[in-house]
Amino acid sequence: MSFYKLVQDEIRLIQERDPAIHSKMEVFLYPSFKVMLHYRIAHRLYEKGHYFWARWVSQRGARKTGIEIHPGARIGKGFFIDHGNGVIIGETTIIGDNVTLYQGVTLGGTGKEHGKRHPTIGNNVMISAGAKILGSFTIGDNSKVGAGSVVLEEVPPNSTVVGIPGRVVKRNNMSLPQETMDHGHLPDPVREDIQQLQNANTELINRVLELESRLNKIEKETDDENL
Repeated sequence: MSFYKLVQDEIRLIQERDPAIHSKMEVFLYPSFKVMLHYRIAHRLYEKGHYFWARWVSQRGARKTGIEIHPGARIGKGFFIDHGNGVIIGETTIIGDNVTLYQGVTLGGTGKEHGKRHPTIGNNVMISAGAKILGSFTIGDNSKVGAGSVVLEEVPPNSTVVGIPGRVVKRNNMSLPQETMDHGHLPDPVREDIQQLQNANTELINRVLELESRLNKIEKETDDENL
């Protein structure tokens, strides 16, 4: 792919994904645009064995954008980082097509493995702000990872994962098209658990009040009989 075609594709992608953009010129200000150009160049150098120059190019991109992508990572088509500051993508990470990341996401290793030590992200995956995916396992196609989640194990396709540690709270056989990737409307298992506790507490209070009413009625009937 020529450099001109690469620039065109990145401009089109950002215009499609970000509703806040109003002109092509704005794209040149986007951290995602800048860092992906640096990454694509650095990755080519890395594949040719020019490791120093690959890291030099990638570090220039990191200093300019606050987004660190190792040149050894493999990233597919349609990759978009929204806002982007604080994103880290490790060396052996593999990312499929049409993946969206938000600020503060880490695709890292645990520091214990050799070889493949970073996650593999499937196609059409959305990873929300501040999420950490640590280790060599796969996030299945069409999945969502909620904001602030820490994912430490495999995630099946078509799943929604939230929490620390991350757990699957929704799974079905329906694909999630790109327009449904709204990281502001994911399930909140903590809130659901609290709501269940509140409901149980309300039910318990109502039961106690009912028992007190019955007891008072029995006591009144007993007093009337004694009279």
